[in-house]
This record gives sequence, C-alpha cells and structure tokens, in this order.
Amino acid sequence: MRQVTIYDIAKEANVSVSTVSRVLNDTAPVKGSTRAKIEELIQKYNFQPNAMARSLLTNETGIIGVIVPDLTNPFFPEVFAGAEEKAQQSGHTFLLSNSIGDYAKESQYLSILREKRVDGLIFLGGRINLKQCDDHLVQELVQFASVIPTVLINGALRGTDLVRVATDESAGTTLAVRHLIELGHTEIGFIGGESHMTTTLNKLRAFRKTMNEEGLDVREDWLLPNSFSIDSGKHQMLKLLAMKEKPTAVFCVNDYTAIGAIKASVESGLTIPDDMSIVGFDDIPLAHHFIPELTTVSQQAHELGKTAVTVLKAMMNQEKVKKLTSLAPQLIVRQSSGPRRG
Repeated sequence: MRQVTIYDIAKEANVSVSTVSRVLNDTAPVKGSTRAKIEELIQKYNFQPNAMARSLLTNETGIIGVIVPDLTNPFFPEVFAGAEEKAQQSGHTFLLSNSIGDYAKESQYLSILREKRVDGLIFLGGRINLKQCDDHLVQELVQFASVIPTVLINGALRGTDLVRVATDESAGTTLAVRHLIELGHTEIGFIGGESHMTTTLNKLRAFRKTMNEEGLDVREDWLLPNSFSIDSGKHQMLKLLAMKEKPTAVFCVNDYTAIGAIKASVESGLTIPDDMSIVGFDDIPLAHHFIPELTTVSQQAHELGKTAVTVLKAMMNQEKVKKLTSLAPQLIVRQSSGPRRG
C-alpha cells in the first residue's frame, strides 16, 4: 500500500500544501472548518509527516548538530544531557559526533552536518581549545558558522567573533585556590592539563595570579601539566611525592586528574585530606561517589548545555544574541580538602 503524503492530504482537502503544513506545524492561523477537515484526514490515514519533505517546506530539518571531543569524559555527556533536555521542548533532535580530539574528524563532521542541512551546531573541545589553531581550521569553522548558526561551548577561536557560552574557568580556579589558602595551605601544587590547550593555560594563569595576590610563592617544580586523564593525575602526583620538598595541597585541572592524584597519594600511604588536600574541577558525577568525595569546582555542565541550546535557538530565529554568555562556577566542598596539619 502506497504511503500517504502531504500532497495527498492537500489534494483530498482541496487546499494548498502550505495550508496542510501550517496545520501540522501550527505556524499560522487556518480557518476552523479547513483545519478540522485537514485534521480529520490526518487521523483517517494516520499520517506522519516525512522529515525530509517537511524540511523542504519549512527550510528546517529539526536537527541540531553536536561535535564533542571525548564521550568517555563524563563532563561532555552531562553537557549534552542539558542540551537535549532543552531541545526536546521545541521538538529538536540531535546528530551527535565524537571527534576523539582529531581535527580531521572535526572537519569531516562539519562537512557531513552541512550536507545534512542541520538547523544549528554546538561545538565543544578540539580546535576551539587550542592556544594556536591553524588558520585553515579557524576559517573552516568560521565559514560553517556563516551559513549555519553555531555556538561554541567553553572555547574560542582567536580573531573571530563566533558566539560562545562558557563557564568562567579562571574564576573557578580562583575559588579553588582561595579555598585551600583559607584552610591554611600556603604550599600548593598544580597537576594536569595539556600545555597547548587554553583550558590549561587559563587555569594556570589564574592559579599564579591568585597565589601572587595572596602573597604566596609559586613553585615552578610543583606545576606539572601533562594530560587530562586519571593515569596522568596519578603519574604526576607520584612525581610530586618523590620530591624532597612537597606541597600540602594540590589543585587539579579536572576531576579525572584529581582522582588519579588521590589514588597515588593513598597508595603512597598518605591520608586524604589529613596529609594532602586535593581539589578538582568539573564536578563530574563520579566526584560525589568517589572515596573520599571530591572537593571540586562545578562548571554547571547541565546548565551549560541548556544555555547553549537557548542561545542557538535564538540565533536560528534570527534574534540578536550576546557574543559571550558566561556562567558562574560554584565551589563544591566535600571530603578531599581539609585544614593544613600543624
């Protein structure tokens, strides 16, 4: 049996296809008797509009593209969950792409998303977190954004004015370091993060600034960037613990490195937080369930996703939006930080 189309509905109701579309999408007033006739036919044939046909009529697909760098990192799924919650309210769905930190994959996904005629794009990580991004990668995303509304989350491309939604990572770092100082710690280390990534550099800069403002020395040998993984946090913490002079507290670039730092400390015979205070960043779900529970800085990941979709939908409706929407971080004090001994 042939599937009924919007054209069949329009022909039997003796109206235009655009009138049927207005009833289906409730985008404009339709005469009551005409609407009733169309709705009766929709029920009679159990008509389900074809997404591709609808996109030809409305110039919208109802799909938002999302590019993330690492789905194994709980922070990114949490952002996505917030975005999905907000998008469902307007009937939008997502096409999710995991680039695994590969800039060539990002380029492939940008091409695919453009072919799929997505209504908008949310972009996280990868090239937008590079200290120095190759010009062709910058121009590729700028060109995409000139055609399809695009929002960057927690990142930027130097020399562009692409729309951004971000948690203030510098303010979050300051909250964490001042928390440790208020607990009496004056000798504080820094662990994790890749040196070519802006998220690491921003936190390092804020770390130095806060320590200097409090009149405390920054020990260069206690600043140990590497990567964002649990193994990296463990490896770098073991380096710190092998030194003759050690800090009494450590700020970690994210929760994964903080968990690694705690594991290394405990395996080395230390008690957290009595012998060493450790603070993370992100407030991933594991932070609350790890033992000891992790003191960390919340980026409000869920709210980041919701806010990004709100801004993106405004852009899709051709409304004016701010170039930067900033969210305030929150310090979450749990068990891994405590007063300095002695």
